[in-house]
Amino acid sequence: MGEPPNGHGNGHGNGRREVTVSDVAAAAKVSKATAARALGDYGAVSEAVRDRVQAAAEQLGYRPNALARTMSTGRSNTLGIVVGDIENPFFAQATRGAADVANAAGFDLILSNSDEEADTEQKAIGVQLAKRVDGLLVAPASSVDLDNLRTIIDAGRPLVLFDRAAPDLEVDTVVADNRRGAEQLTGLLTAAGHRRIAFISTIRHPGGFRRGDTLGSSSVADRVQGFTDALEGAGIADPESFVHLNARQEGVEPLARRLLEDRDRGITAIVASDSLIALGVFRAARALGRSIPHDLSLVAFDDADWTSVTTPAVTVMAQPIHEIGAEAARLLIRRIGGDGGPVVTRTLPQHLIERDSVAPPARR
Repeated sequence: MGEPPNGHGNGHGNGRREVTVSDVAAAAKVSKATAARALGDYGAVSEAVRDRVQAAAEQLGYRPNALARTMSTGRSNTLGIVVGDIENPFFAQATRGAADVANAAGFDLILSNSDEEADTEQKAIGVQLAKRVDGLLVAPASSVDLDNLRTIIDAGRPLVLFDRAAPDLEVDTVVADNRRGAEQLTGLLTAAGHRRIAFISTIRHPGGFRRGDTLGSSSVADRVQGFTDALEGAGIADPESFVHLNARQEGVEPLARRLLEDRDRGITAIVASDSLIALGVFRAARALGRSIPHDLSLVAFDDADWTSVTTPAVTVMAQPIHEIGAEAARLLIRRIGGDGGPVVTRTLPQHLIERDSVAPPARR
């Protein structure tokens, strides 16, 4: 590849300036306007001229100015994605699914992390909008407080939610069938004879959980509903008392240790609302010398890599995580392309993977 023109100005510390559209036009022996149309893939340009301009651009090492392209076309060819916790394998896989679809459609993907905090989410959305993304994919920090999401709509950008829904907002949404998944996981435990089963989630919620409470995450709300329905169906009294939220505030391992050491509650099984919670429970059980599954049965959402290689391997409800991200990106790209059809909600099925972490409760 040839060297770009020498000179000074907008360099990168190496004494060379950026190659401009004018440089490409001169090398291709066309006008600047023609070169701009060929490089931007808009307007009337013959194939022969387009090929000559593209060859000159490649020879000179021309890099398009993304901001200029956005100003001239109104499109940045970028999507924004805001996830709840970048350390959670769920969001890593969902982002990969969205990125695969975006890349195939000619879009770049810009990732932001909300850390499940409304203020952090607000800043992330502000940054994304400032970068003039064409649309946003968001796993909302709250399914109830919708001000941050309305900011996107007010800015005229298409929005698709994934993993969590916002029932009061008319936008496309992609979720998994969390209620059914929780019913199946909990049903495995009750069928094995467990009656003292804890459900653990990191979601913030004031006080203890009570029937009828509105939770900030629709996915957790659906799991809690499936869990309590399964307990009630098995004839277990006061199922709400077995729901333990705010695990992030206390710490998953300290909470798990407290539950396992509480002889009055006598917890014999735990449903973890995600794989990171399950890992914390696994570590707490090991630290206390509790054997899984003989002293404690453990099941979890998400088929994280570690769940299949531990001893014992952990029974999980696998979500179609890659497809959740991919389908959300497909819907968003359709909206960016002008699809004005009715709002859609995709609810994708989960599937149970039974391993070795469930056994009948030990006799006490």
